[in-house]
Amino acid sequence: MSTILFHEIVYGPVHSRRMGTSLGINLLPYDGKLCSFDCLYCECGFNENFRTKTKLPSRENVKAALEDKFQKLKNEGKKLDVITFAGNGEPTLHPEFAEIIEDTIQLRNHYYSEAKISVLSNGILVSKVKVFEALQKVDNPILKLDSADDETVRLIDRPNSPDYSVARQVELYKKFKGNFVLQTMFLRGEFEGKEIDNSKKEDVLAWLELVKEMNPREVMIYTIDRETPAKGLKKVSLHTLQEIAKRVELLGIKTNVAG
Repeated sequence: MSTILFHEIVYGPVHSRRMGTSLGINLLPYDGKLCSFDCLYCECGFNENFRTKTKLPSRENVKAALEDKFQKLKNEGKKLDVITFAGNGEPTLHPEFAEIIEDTIQLRNHYYSEAKISVLSNGILVSKVKVFEALQKVDNPILKLDSADDETVRLIDRPNSPDYSVARQVELYKKFKGNFVLQTMFLRGEFEGKEIDNSKKEDVLAWLELVKEMNPREVMIYTIDRETPAKGLKKVSLHTLQEIAKRVELLGIKTNVAG
């Protein structure tokens, strides 16, 4: 598989199919992956294939790299729509995540006040007070929930924690009081002899009930866009994604569809 690993703290800008012109921030090892999920569809590959002993970048290094990039982009007359924390795994795993968010807000306000700050997260560490408070300060806390069913999440996302449960995640997300973006990957296929299809009618209906309960301000609905580490996975059609989006919009919630 052709994996995508980011070898810098700050990378891009790149065009995001969901968010526009995006400057990426990678708080994780530059030569490997660090994540509390091991998703079948992750563009960074499986955790076991990209283990690293490299140290995480320090808060000071992140701030310096970001300011340097901002200055260069300003000098080049480049515009930015969004500053996105993503990179080689789960950004909230960085022990100084909250402090780095504070630095990023300060620098954004000085150099690119019109740009939004987004964090792509699997949501596991929303249970930590500092992480939850930091996510409340960014413009777009984008939190994952790929199914209403524990077994399906364990098959698709493979969370490291044996205690992971969809019900617990829903309760954590409800703490945002609607001020977050939910992202869900829909896909089909099979893995290790097990069928995968979270776009089935019964799966979507159960997921919609949780969407209604959490009431996010927006739902990002997407499917596979690149080669995946697990073979045998397939895209869900744009038509199916749009039909799911219509059901979400009937709840009065904005949708963003990427086929």
